[in-house]
Amino acid sequence: MIDLYTWPTPNGHKVHIMLEETGLPYTVHAIDITAGDQFTPEFLKISPNNKMPAMVDQDGPGGKPYSLFESGAMLLYLAEKTGKFMPQDMAGRYTVIQWLMFQMGGVGPMLGQAHHFRMYAPEKLEYAINRYTNEAARLYRVIDKRLSEEEYLAGEYSIADMATFPWLRLYKYQGQLLEDYANLKRWFDTIAARPAVQRGLDVLKNRMRPPQEMDQKARELLFGAKQYEKR
Repeated sequence: MIDLYTWPTPNGHKVHIMLEETGLPYTVHAIDITAGDQFTPEFLKISPNNKMPAMVDQDGPGGKPYSLFESGAMLLYLAEKTGKFMPQDMAGRYTVIQWLMFQMGGVGPMLGQAHHFRMYAPEKLEYAINRYTNEAARLYRVIDKRLSEEEYLAGEYSIADMATFPWLRLYKYQGQLLEDYANLKRWFDTIAARPAVQRGLDVLKNRMRPPQEMDQKARELLFGAKQYEKR
């Protein structure tokens, strides 16, 4: 059994989808990042960077509990544990890893900044909005070009697709239109239709609030000085 500490964000959805795709049993523990759950001592023991998701595999290596943080590491672990959604041959495996790292190092951070400056920042900073909206468009073009060559990011459906898809669901927050990227849209619609993906997106679905409903306390917990306290 896997204990999953999560919230319905793009990074949370990555792991929800992988668990649903593999069929591994898991228990959901809500980490409400708008209420400060990510800063509790109990959670920090599992996720020292106070970010969700995190998980504890009660049947980890050697049959002992094993905890993980960082969503990309969790996807790699689950792929190795189950032997699914990661090729066995070296070339295929590293094709998946490259596109997973592309998501972790580019898609997530840059689109996250687009979300912040377009939707959450207390001041509308034109420079920041333009910078991250343009970078989002560039990343979409990279993905669209890749998907003109392959059906999925690494050829076959893999953890690279599961990592990237949840971020692109928020394309409107990033100032993008799927219709501008024909190959990406084909891929997006194909993944969105998968039953396991739909189940993964339903995890804690009713707990998430849109930006316009977020109160000042929640904004402070997410973006204010609380983030920088010594722990």
